[in-house]
Formats: sequence, C-alpha cells, structure tokens
Amino acid sequence: MDLYSGHINKLIEELAALPGIGSKSAQRLAFHLINMPGDKVRRLTETITAAKENVRYCRECFTLTDQELCPVCASQKRNHKTIMVVENTRDLAAYEKTGKYEGVYHVLHGAISPMLGIGPGDIRLKELMARLQGDVEEVIIATNSSLEGETTAMYIAKLIKPTGIKVTRIASGVPVGGDLEYIDEVTLLRALEGRVEL
Repeated sequence: MDLYSGHINKLIEELAALPGIGSKSAQRLAFHLINMPGDKVRRLTETITAAKENVRYCRECFTLTDQELCPVCASQKRNHKTIMVVENTRDLAAYEKTGKYEGVYHVLHGAISPMLGIGPGDIRLKELMARLQGDVEEVIIATNSSLEGETTAMYIAKLIKPTGIKVTRIASGVPVGGDLEYIDEVTLLRALEGRVEL
C-alpha cells in the first residue's frame, strides 16, 4: 500500500533516481520541496531548466560551462603550456579547490575500460591530441588511481611521448581505487607536487 498520494510518490521516485540520493533522502527532499514557498520552488525549477538548456562543453578543455570558453581557459593568467588531464569535471573542481595549480585542464569524460566497452575513441583523446599541436610543454595525467585510470594514463603517455612533450603522472598521494572528487585538498596538492615523469 502506498503511504502517499500519486504526486508525492512520483516526486520521491524522481528524486531517488538521482545519484547519491537514497529513498530516505528522496523522501526528506520531497517534503522539503512541498513545504517551500511557491516562488522558491519556481526559482529552483527555472534554475534547473536554464542550466540544462545553457550549459555546454568548453570548446577547449571540455569542462562544463555556459560560455564558449570556461573561466580557466579564458584566463590570461593561467599557464596554457601545461595541461592537466582529468577524467571528469568534478576532478577539475577538486584541483581548483587547492588554489595552487596554475595551468589549464583537459576533461576526458571517462576512462578507458575494456570491461565496460569504453575504448580510446569513446573519451576525448582526439581533442587532447589536437590541443598538443599548439605550444604545450607538459601534460600532467591526473586520472584516478583505479585500473581504468591507470590504463588511461599509460595509453595517453604512449600517445604523447613521440611528440617530445613532457608527460608526468600525479604522485601516489591519491589512494589506489580513490576518486579525486572525494579527496581532500592537501592530499591532492601533495599528489600534484610529487608527480613523476612517465
């Protein structure tokens, strides 16, 4: 037997489908939304809709942005000769929180995983190689320390080495199997500073 009416059940169901939201959290969020003033609910729905319609990939690094270039790529203060390769936008955000990295990024939107059928053509490697035709001195590979992240790092290193561009890998301050977005800024900074050439 359903405890709530159709609209409440549907709202809980939709919220529970979001990543990281279980049924209890979905229920709490649903009741919070229902009890919010109507103008706040409208503002929230308009913000979600506007983000969905206006957010796209940066034409240079492929992070999410609502401009043609993201703020990092558009900045003249950043070192555009150093590119850090990350798996996703959340990893980029984690490094930006350290406030110490002065280069730019390249977001792959995934990692090579033969088990999941994800090959080199399924992530943004072609776009990375196109960027390396410009004035680039170093590529820092900051993929996760998982099997997929390591596989991707080795593949990228093999692609870039013949170009003569310096290729480094973040140091092992990042635990094996850990996702960058959940690691504290100090650990990320140590990993960046202790990177080694591949």
